[in-house]
Order: sequence, then structure tokens, then C-alpha cells
Amino acid sequence: MGVYDPYPLGVSMNPDTKNELLKRLKRAEGQMTAVRRMVEEDEGCVDVLLQISAVRGALSKAGQVLLGSHIETCVSDALKHGDEEARRRQVDDLMEIFGRFGGIAAR
Repeated sequence: MGVYDPYPLGVSMNPDTKNELLKRLKRAEGQMTAVRRMVEEDEGCVDVLLQISAVRGALSKAGQVLLGSHIETCVSDALKHGDEEARRRQVDDLMEIFGRFGGIAAR
């Protein structure tokens, strides 16, 4: 029996998650285009800042979708079927992600 690999080659994202993520990223991309256009056209600072806030919100939602899927699939699988090293690696990865996304300090 081989060593458990939580990151096997060829494993792809759940199609529903991928579609939802792509939809949210396309929305953020459109908002970014709008921000650039607003700056190019010398729109007011407040309007540009509000649009930047919308971009950040769209990217945040995309991150939430992906993080939720990652926890439900990759992390869950490692906790159920992985060895101690695989479980530790997933927890370390989550701590790093939470540190970047939520302001929680990484280990």
C-alpha cells in the first residue's frame, strides 16, 4: 500500500465548484475592467473606491467558494484516509489560508 497523497496528479476541481468559481471570477474581471476604465476616464475617487470594494467582495466570495470546496473534499479526505503527515499538512495549509484570508496567524 502506497503513501497517501492528498494532492494526486490529475485530480480536478468538482465541476459545480469550478463553474461557480469561474462565474465569480468573470464577475470580478468585469468589475476590474470597469475600475480601469473609470480611472482612465478620471471618474471621482469615491466612485472608483466603491468599485474597488465591489471587486474585493467578488474575489472574497470566490475565495469562500473555493475554500469551502477544498475543506469538503481535500481536507476531509486527508482527515479520513490520510496518514498523520497528510493530516498535519492539510491543517498547516488551512492555517496558512486562514491567516491570509481571515487575519488568523499561521502556525
